[in-house]
Amino acid sequence: MTDIDAAPTVLIRTEGALGRLTLNRPKAINALDIDMIRQAKVALEAWREDTDIEIVLIDGEGERGLCAGGDVRALYDQIVGGDAQGASEFFRAEYALNLMIAEYPKTVVAIADGITMGGGIGIAGHADIRVVTERSRLAMPETRIGFTPDVGGTYLLGRAPGRIGEYLGLTGGTMSAADAVYAGFADHYVPSQHLGELREALGKRADPTSPSELVLLFDETPERSVLAAERAWIDEVFAADSLAEISQRLSARAEVSASATAAVLVELSPTGLAVTLDAVREAREGDLRDALIGEYRRVMWFVRQHPDLVEGIRAQLVDKDRSPKWQPATIPQLPADAGADARAYVPEVPLFD
Repeated sequence: MTDIDAAPTVLIRTEGALGRLTLNRPKAINALDIDMIRQAKVALEAWREDTDIEIVLIDGEGERGLCAGGDVRALYDQIVGGDAQGASEFFRAEYALNLMIAEYPKTVVAIADGITMGGGIGIAGHADIRVVTERSRLAMPETRIGFTPDVGGTYLLGRAPGRIGEYLGLTGGTMSAADAVYAGFADHYVPSQHLGELREALGKRADPTSPSELVLLFDETPERSVLAAERAWIDEVFAADSLAEISQRLSARAEVSASATAAVLVELSPTGLAVTLDAVREAREGDLRDALIGEYRRVMWFVRQHPDLVEGIRAQLVDKDRSPKWQPATIPQLPADAGADARAYVPEVPLFD
């Protein structure tokens, strides 16, 4: 084992009144495993009652990103190895951390610099102050592997303007910094060259300056959001009642971006798309805890009941043939109430005790 291999996967330290959590697997773009989740949880629990800590800062080591998501290859190995319980333990730990961040009694600042996707959204998206940079690329890309958004992603998607949430959830589309602010996944745009100054200012904060006021000192206006510019046709198309009608409306649009979106959806798991559409719309009601419970029902349904998740990971990350065999293969072959089975599924172990 080299010194690099032995390095902690989460760097935990304090700087003045600042508690810092830095995800530290830069070669893997800080992809989360259950040990990293547990380390972060232990640190947050300790700082909860520590009167010396007033702000928590979460960021990622390296310049490639905060977090590329969870370790889906490990999830694949668990499912094909018959270890559904191990998958359940991972999701339960991850979602508990997501909710802890959202409900934390002290201000949590997350810097979503670079790639921040899937599980990375669960870390950053529920913080009090969410910072993006010109390098930020945010997404909930789960449908690309025949899966459905989780980690509270449906809660955020369900509150995006108009039908942007359905669009992003179904396509797994990537947001720029401007898009992330517009869609409600981020609050402030800070150029990456100023991140060091921001971290230092947070660590040296002097009362009565609030964390929000400090971030505003570095906040700039990003370029215009592409999502904002495309919203008219997105709202019209993705307001449709069903996945089949969304496809029909896309085919009738003249915009190049609509045609590109139609081409994307044709390649994805019809079941994953149907489950995601149902999940985003369900998450418009209730709070984050409700959304997480709904997501957990659906992800464990995929783990235990439906083959498209394993097939999607196989095609993308294991065999890498990029030729998944979805069941069913096309949107017209979906049952009338596609998504209902996943919505109604009752996991053997509940999400929250």
